[in-house]
Order: sequence, then C-alpha cells, then structure tokens
Amino acid sequence: MPVELCDIPDNSPPHPLRPGASAIWLAAACAAVVTGLCVLGSRTDLAIDTLVRTVPDTPESGALRAGIAGVQDLSRTLLFSAIAGAALIFAAWLAAFLVMRQNIRRIREATDALAVLDRRARTQPAGAADEIRDIVRAVAAIRDGEPPGRREHALAAINSRFAAAIDNLAQGLVILDPELRLVVNNRRLYEFYSLSGPPFASGTPLAEIIARNVAEGHHPGHSATELHQSMMARIALGMPFDYRHEFPTGRIVAAQWHKLPDGGWVGTFQDITEQQRSVVQIEHMARHDGLTDLFNRAGFEEAVGRAIARSRRGEDFAILAMCLHRFKPVNDTFGYAAGDELLREAARRMLRSVRDVDTVARLGGDEFAIVQSGMDQLDSVDALAQRLADVITMPYQIDGNEIVIGASVGIALGGRTSADADELLRNATLALHRAKAESGRQAGRAIHRFFEPEMDERAKARRALEADLRQALNRGEFELFYQPLVNVGERRVCAFEALIRWRHPARGLVPPDAFIPLAEEIGLIVPIGEWVLRTACAEAMLWEQPDGGPDLRVAVNLSAVQFSSPGLVAAVSDALKSSGLPGSRLELEITESVLLQDNDATLDTLHRLRDLGACISMDDFGTGYSSLSYLRSFPFDKIKIDKSFIRGLSESDESNAIVRAIAGLGITLGIATTAEGVETLEQLEKIVADGCTEVQGYFFSPPRPAAEVPSLILNTRADAAA
Repeated sequence: MPVELCDIPDNSPPHPLRPGASAIWLAAACAAVVTGLCVLGSRTDLAIDTLVRTVPDTPESGALRAGIAGVQDLSRTLLFSAIAGAALIFAAWLAAFLVMRQNIRRIREATDALAVLDRRARTQPAGAADEIRDIVRAVAAIRDGEPPGRREHALAAINSRFAAAIDNLAQGLVILDPELRLVVNNRRLYEFYSLSGPPFASGTPLAEIIARNVAEGHHPGHSATELHQSMMARIALGMPFDYRHEFPTGRIVAAQWHKLPDGGWVGTFQDITEQQRSVVQIEHMARHDGLTDLFNRAGFEEAVGRAIARSRRGEDFAILAMCLHRFKPVNDTFGYAAGDELLREAARRMLRSVRDVDTVARLGGDEFAIVQSGMDQLDSVDALAQRLADVITMPYQIDGNEIVIGASVGIALGGRTSADADELLRNATLALHRAKAESGRQAGRAIHRFFEPEMDERAKARRALEADLRQALNRGEFELFYQPLVNVGERRVCAFEALIRWRHPARGLVPPDAFIPLAEEIGLIVPIGEWVLRTACAEAMLWEQPDGGPDLRVAVNLSAVQFSSPGLVAAVSDALKSSGLPGSRLELEITESVLLQDNDATLDTLHRLRDLGACISMDDFGTGYSSLSYLRSFPFDKIKIDKSFIRGLSESDESNAIVRAIAGLGITLGIATTAEGVETLEQLEKIVADGCTEVQGYFFSPPRPAAEVPSLILNTRADAAA
C-alpha cells in the first residue's frame, strides 16, 4: 500500500527567508531614494534660477552671476551622480539576488522536508530513512508558489517514486497505527511470506493480517487466535521484540518490532536463510573432519561430554578407539588419492555399523573413535567392536585395485564415575595398544580388547548367552508377565503392560534387560516381538471386568529395531485378526529413540498403526532425547513418565518440577499421562496432586504371570479404592 505524500500535513512554520518579498522592499526603497533626489534637485535648481534673476545684469555683477551658474552646474552634476549610484546599487543587488535565489530556496526546502518528515523518517529502518528523505525533499518546493495543476502533477510523481522506493527496500516493512491497523507495508513483505491475493488495504487490523497468513499455510500447527494472542502479549509489554519464522519451505525470516512515539508499531522483516545456512555450515566445519565428514576431535569430545552427563542418570556408554593396519603402504603404493578414498569408504562402513545415537569420529590419520551411547551391558560393546572389525577388513575396490587392510579396537567403558573425555580416550588407547600387540602375534587378525582385563570373561559369557538365546524361541522358553495400570479417576485397573521373561533351563528367570539388547544386535528381536504381539492379544481376550466395566487394554513395547522392520504393521494386524482383539484395546509403546530415525517413514508407520485402531504411547518420556517437537509431529495418545523421575520425587526438587511439568503438558494437550515406578504412598499422592491420569508400579503390583491377571484385577481395584 503506497504512502501518498499529499496526505502528509504541512505543520512547518513560515520561513523568514522570502526572496520575492525582499526584492520588492529593496526596489521600493531605491525608488524612494531616486524620487527624493529628483525632487531635491529640481527645487535646488529652481531656487538658483530665482537667485540669478534677482541679480542685476550689470558689468559689476557679471562675476557673481558666473559663480551662481557654476554652483547650479555642480548641483546638477551631484544630483545625476546620486541617481546613477542608486540605480547601480539596485542593479548589483538584483544580480546577486538572482544568483543566490536558487540556493536560498534549497535551504528552505530542506528545512521544510526535515520539519515535516522528522517523525516518519525516524521510524524507518536504517537504509529506508535515507531513501525516504531523499525523495521528499522536493515536497516543500511544491507547497510554495506552485500553481494547483502543477502541484498535483508533481505530488503524483513523488508519490510514485516514494512507493517504488518502499517496494524495493531489501527488508519487508509494516507500520501499524496506535490501534494496530495497517498504515504502510511493501512488496518485499509479500515476497517473503508468499502471500497471494490483493494487497492489504490501509486500515486492515493486525488480527486480519495474521489470519490470512495462517489461512495460506505459513504457520502449520498454529491457529490464528494463538498467534494473535502471542503477538498482543508482546505488544502489551511496550518493549522492542524480535522472533524468527521458519517456513515449511526452509526459508527463515527474522522480524524486529519497535514501538513508535505515537503508540504505533513498525516491523521490519529480513530473509536470513542464506545467513543461517552459512552459520550452520561453519558450525559443521568446526566439528567435522574435512575428508570423511565424520566428527573431528572437537566434535568427539563434545559427544563424550554429553554421554558423561547422561551417565549421571544411569545410562552407561563405551568409547572405542580404532586404528587401521597397513594403511601407510596404501599411500606409498597407490598414492594419497587412493588412501583418501580408502578412508572415506572405511568411514561409510563404520557409519553403517552403528546406531543413529552413536558417534563416529576421525581423530587424525588412520585413527578413529566411536562413542556407543545407551550401552546397557558389555555384550553390546563386544558385538559392536567385532562388527566394526569385520566390515573394515573386507576388501576395498579403489581405482581398479583390490586393497585389504586390518583393524584393532580398544574399548573403555564409561559410567557414573567417568572423569572426562581425555581419560576415557586414554584408557581406550591403552586397550588398543594391547589389541594391536596381540594382533601382531596372531598374523594381523582383527582383535578388540577391553581396558579392564576381567571384561574379556564377560564377553565370553555373552557369546554363550547368545547361543542359548537363538534356541529359546523354538524351545518355548519365553513367557509374558503383566503389570497393571490404574486409572486415578476411576480407581480401577484400566490396562496391563506385557513384559517378556525368559525362563532359562539353567539360569532361571532372565529379566528382559539382560537379553533384549542382545536380541536387537543379533537380529532376533523381530521374531521375538511378533511372538509377544500374538501372545499378548490372545491372552487379553480372556480378561473381563468383574462388574462389566470398560474393556481392559494391553500395552506392548516396540523396540527401535522392531519398529524399523518393514513387516511391523502387518504383524500387528495379524495379531489383532488372529486373536479377535479390537484395535482400541491395544496400546503400542515406543521410546523416543524411535523418533530419531527417518522422520517421514516413522510418521507413516505411526499413522498406519493408528489406522488399525491402536493407541500410541511415548514411553520413558523425559529421558535421553526428549523434544517437544515429537509431540507436535504426531498426536500421541499417552505419555509415560520415566520411573527415574518418580523415584526422585522425595529427593530432588528437579524431579518434582519435571513430573509436574509433564503432567501439565498432558492436561494442556489432552494426552493421558502415566507415572511409572510408583512404589510408595507418598509418591502416589504427589503424582495424583500433579495431575497424572494413570499410575503403574510395585505399589499396586509387580509384574505377574498371565494366570494371575484375574486376581490382579480384583485386588488392585480394592487397593486403589482404599
């Protein structure tokens, strides 16, 4: 909407510099002087003539008459000189006035322009203020002395130039009046926001502008009312504020708002997409190796620091140091280009061998390091080290040449007592040296070694456990236990969580955390998970509420590996069909690590599971990689608060605050919240007070075999009612 300069009021005071008036006064003064001199001269000449006539014409008076005639001539000469001098003075002033008139007018024009536009020019961005001032300096000239027709024509031309300058600013511009109605905006704003349709008219309310932006899809996930309320809250503070808007297309626009002296607001908008890309690129280069694009030492140390922080909450991790054997001969024989390509291929193989939550880094030359996060037991470290050694020693095809190298791996375990990244890497390097020494004694075989000698024995035990696990499913050694979930409001059991147990013939009852990670590593988790789904759905069909209450649901955990399986949706569908269980009675629990995978594929799988009627719960919320963006990307039915926070309710104010915040978030979003690990009455009372809708834990019952579920339904209801 262009600004019309003719609408700008002329409040400037009259100027004392009026060249036309000054010229008239000077001409009048000069005319008066000349007239006075002429009158004086004529009277003087008449008086002399009269005097001459009174002198007798005699020889004795001849000398007197000659003297009087000389005086008369002198008087006339002086008169004519005075008149000529006055004329010359007027002519000289007139010439000087004509020369200086344009400069005087320019001074007056500048004074008018500054007086009229002082307020508005100050409200514009840095570059815009100068452009606007340059355009409107001619406005004062039009106000003074121009005929009406020419003035309107000149104003139209200046308005056109003003609109062109506003529209060609590098920034988007919005000016609102004190009632938050539109005064000025420009074309750049429409380009930034890809707004279609006609421009906003003058006087358009801010709420209508926001509503149109939302209607055109520029604020996905937000309503016009929500955005307008947020904007009004900031404006109410009366202070400058700024924000960034990231569009679905990837464009990033930075907005800055400032209050004007009259109570209005001016907003400027800048496209910072390329700037942000440059910042991201620079940050990436600072933490990544230029050859392989793996993390460099700085990025590796940051990853170790994060792992140490998580270990304080009970999440163990491991550092693996690895070096390549026979790499120098590759450079010497095939050249550095071939050596660089070998390093890049080795890096790609490493990345394919680890999980997304693990970190791979190149420390320099042929030295690499890996941070294995979420390491629950030594077996998983042993498996990763062996997997890395296997893939690295496979032949490489580079420039038509087959190249074979070796590798050794040293392992240091991190936990709650870990000091820092340097100490852990030093321990892993010592173990690496031991592995390299043993590799040399064994004809260059790929070997990995732990920093602590006794861990080798545990690795051997892991291999024995793996052999037994591969036979457990066929032998029917798995069974399901169930733990009740109690609805706080209804004070009754509303669901049971299915928990797998392995009844080993020699080891006895093996808990899931002792074999589930191993099953994920060796690829058995998918068939085991399908067995759990079929069994849980079939057994849930046997449950009944004694008083005909709502049907009981069954909750089944899905591991990240199982979730990424292409046959997951089919397995869930088959389990529901074969058992006859309605989809609404099945809850599928996923951890936040699932959401770290391919986002599009993950969301597609979640929606397909939802289409089967199943409820989707986010398990262990608040640990590891919690992000509110997960709750925005998919409408979860339930949030389960991790038991580590429940356990700390009586010891930590932080745990109390976290539980209260998650429960409040669930209430706001309309999502059920389940508190896991409730063991005491004090914990239960705090959880109920904070607003959790469901509870689960040993306070009501530990996990029990399927045969005990009917009695759990009755007993747990009585306990809850009490």
